[in-house]
Amino acid sequence: MEEITRIGMDTSKNVFQLHGVDAAERPVLRKKLTRREMVRFFEKLPPTVIAIEACGSSHHWARFLGSLGHQVKLIAPQLAKPYVKRGKNDAADAEALCEAVSRPTMRFVPAKTAEQQAALMLVGVRERLIQKRTQLVNAIRGYGAEFGIPAATGACRVIPLLERIAADETIPELARELFALQGKEHAQLEREIERIDEKLMTWHRSDECSQRLAQIPGVGPIGATLLMMKTPDPHLFKSGRDFAAWMGLTPKNHSTAGKTRHGVITRAGDELLRSTLVVGATAVVQHARNGRGRNLTPWLLGLIGRKPPKLVAVAVANKVARIAWKLMVSGERYRGVAPPALTAVAA
Repeated sequence: MEEITRIGMDTSKNVFQLHGVDAAERPVLRKKLTRREMVRFFEKLPPTVIAIEACGSSHHWARFLGSLGHQVKLIAPQLAKPYVKRGKNDAADAEALCEAVSRPTMRFVPAKTAEQQAALMLVGVRERLIQKRTQLVNAIRGYGAEFGIPAATGACRVIPLLERIAADETIPELARELFALQGKEHAQLEREIERIDEKLMTWHRSDECSQRLAQIPGVGPIGATLLMMKTPDPHLFKSGRDFAAWMGLTPKNHSTAGKTRHGVITRAGDELLRSTLVVGATAVVQHARNGRGRNLTPWLLGLIGRKPPKLVAVAVANKVARIAWKLMVSGERYRGVAPPALTAVAA
């Protein structure tokens, strides 16, 4: 076999498609291997560049193949897609990855360590439990309304609703039993969320940079923890604007014939991280609109007077992202004097 200089690998659970080229860019490898065959193949292969699409198992394979001496580069799916020549199959995807990794301007996804993935799993489990709790609360409120017992929105209102239902003898016994069953499920979810939050707070207290980020108004421990867990090496970004753009907090650019129009934000990057910063920024804007706190900046007050609240919240989230990038890169502490109201929001 001729010397292979670059390989694109399309991964799946059991089948791995390889496409390799030599120094002259000629295809010299087209193979479909099982998991065991793929492992044995790379164990015998001299160190080479391997391109893999960034997906669920890609970080595991990046660590494993890297331990064998290979240079693994992860490519985001949307960046590899333009190199698919025709059709959609494993061979075409592997060839597209092999081509994409050769581009000098290609951007790559840093491979995560097992510890980083464990921390991200903690965040993912918390998000899933919160979604499940929200779904359950909405179901309880809906069933209560069917029996003429309305309840105000909010997770904190579900326990008084269940108590009212349990004491109402006009509701059939079967329905009350089912409401009690859902109440037990809600209590179990609350306990599980509390345990996850305790683990997150333990992680937050053990990380010095996360504690510094929590001092930014509108961030707090949860936002700081997400910033640390989901952000790759901050030095990969040239500026705070690049970091905000990576998070999807910058407007879309529509340019033609020398005319530029800005649209809505791109919503690129991690949705949970972006939404957490926007929610925190919304709280900051609400306090500012009510005139609470000290040292409200003219920039924020002027923006509130000119723009809708949601747009202002996104702008504040963009600014928070830039501040967070600066603190992560420089190691400095947040020097702004947060007013009492904003300090409560940040906590």
